[in-house]
Amino acid sequence: MTPKYYLTTPLYYVNSRPHIGHSYTNIAADTLARFKRLELGRENVLFLTGTDEHGQKIDRAAEAAGLPPQEFTDKISQTFRDLWKTLAIDYDDFIRTTEKRHVETVQKVWMRLNEKGQIYKHAYDGFYCVPCETFFTEGLLSDESGKKLCPECKRPVEKMQEDNYFLKISSYQDWLIQSVKNADGKGFVILPETRKNEVLGFLENNKLQDLCISRPKSRLSWGIPSPLSDDHVTYVWFDALINYISACGWGGDGKRFDRWWPADVHIIGKDILRHHAVYWPVILHMLDVKPPRMIFAHGWWVQGGQKMSKSRGNVVDPVEIVKTYGVDPYRYFLLSEAPFGNDGTFSEEALIDRFNTDLANDLGNLLHRTLTMCEKYYSGGIPAGTALGCRNHLREGAEGLVPALAPLMNRLAFSEALDVIWKLVNAANKYIEEQAPWKLSKEGKADELGRVIVSLLEVIRAVAQAVWPFMPATAEAIWTQLGIQESLTKAPFKEGMWGYFEKGGKVAKGAPLFPRIETEKQRH
Repeated sequence: MTPKYYLTTPLYYVNSRPHIGHSYTNIAADTLARFKRLELGRENVLFLTGTDEHGQKIDRAAEAAGLPPQEFTDKISQTFRDLWKTLAIDYDDFIRTTEKRHVETVQKVWMRLNEKGQIYKHAYDGFYCVPCETFFTEGLLSDESGKKLCPECKRPVEKMQEDNYFLKISSYQDWLIQSVKNADGKGFVILPETRKNEVLGFLENNKLQDLCISRPKSRLSWGIPSPLSDDHVTYVWFDALINYISACGWGGDGKRFDRWWPADVHIIGKDILRHHAVYWPVILHMLDVKPPRMIFAHGWWVQGGQKMSKSRGNVVDPVEIVKTYGVDPYRYFLLSEAPFGNDGTFSEEALIDRFNTDLANDLGNLLHRTLTMCEKYYSGGIPAGTALGCRNHLREGAEGLVPALAPLMNRLAFSEALDVIWKLVNAANKYIEEQAPWKLSKEGKADELGRVIVSLLEVIRAVAQAVWPFMPATAEAIWTQLGIQESLTKAPFKEGMWGYFEKGGKVAKGAPLFPRIETEKQRH
């Protein structure tokens, strides 16, 4: 069977422009997709992202902007594409919920579930949170000073009374609990473990309510029409979740669907865990479709102990950060500063510290020193017939790099993976001090000097390829300075991490990759 890896991000809601939270999810997904392309080849990886463009919140945002909903969503959706280009996000497919392929699939899902007796019409009397696009029973609401507030976002809810269509998800509570526990081997993994426990706690302590999957057109016309009623449109969360199968051909292109489904991982923020770990698996089960293999819910970025949000005015604009510090340092910071799954604290001071310490002092310095010595001792040439004769701990580290990284990347442990790479970088820097090539040159120990320089070059080559998923432009720049003509993504990855320079070569040293950032504090 041909290997494959299918990963997705959530569809980003286009009620406003993207921020650091959106960029975090997509940088993580892009990093994982790039790693899998090194392992499996580009043709065997499908990385899906896109925008969620229906619902009451968007309808109101479009009205406030003085634009028709479609024109408004076209405009905001493009800002996401623009940001992904800026951040070097190399997705394979970008889906919009206003696209024909998605609209048709959603309506097919409606019909299939109706044929299977899973949909019924019922009068709803309860409370609705517009920002979360979610109904809540009164018992779940928090009540402060006489105001009924959403249990998720703590904003006021609206009282609703209307006829709607419902999905019988309450019938599958026991099945869902077993699937989350993975007791029968046919369930799905939720990571981190704390999120799995959160879902189980919810399921085991609350009676699952049937899911309302429609909205009356009299209240909201901006949505995918229900094929069961001219008076209703599709609930935005029911609509949006289906993108994961509409993009890979469910209900139309069976060959494509069989090739890619099930998804290997849905990467989401922890605030939408319930939709993905409760509603979505049940919908798939009703359709006789396997659940995704993994759902990974990452944490938030906070400032001053508070989640970033537009209402608090503490949102970081990734475009401005990138203009100041560069794309790769931003990518590196987000994935190294906090374990993926935990909350992280964002500050420019912390980013600068990572830049100066990890990127300038460690990686940048290793490359620049090594190439400078190569120029000094060999006029930029690389001694041939030397690499395979190098037997030292650097070779062990380089050859063990991929086996060490693969299991970490499979569980999205990005910061741990970077730690593994940086241990090799630091070992190489220490090796320079221990071996003192300048002394070997002075003492005329040509063979030893050659082995030291080539060992360093081999390590840098291995590090460049391993760091490419995280910092693609940096890796390509290192590759170029090493004088390698072969495409980085075509070079062997699982094996062949040592011995590339056995035939020699010629380096092309450039400017330092990461000039240190001098802060006001350092100046004084």
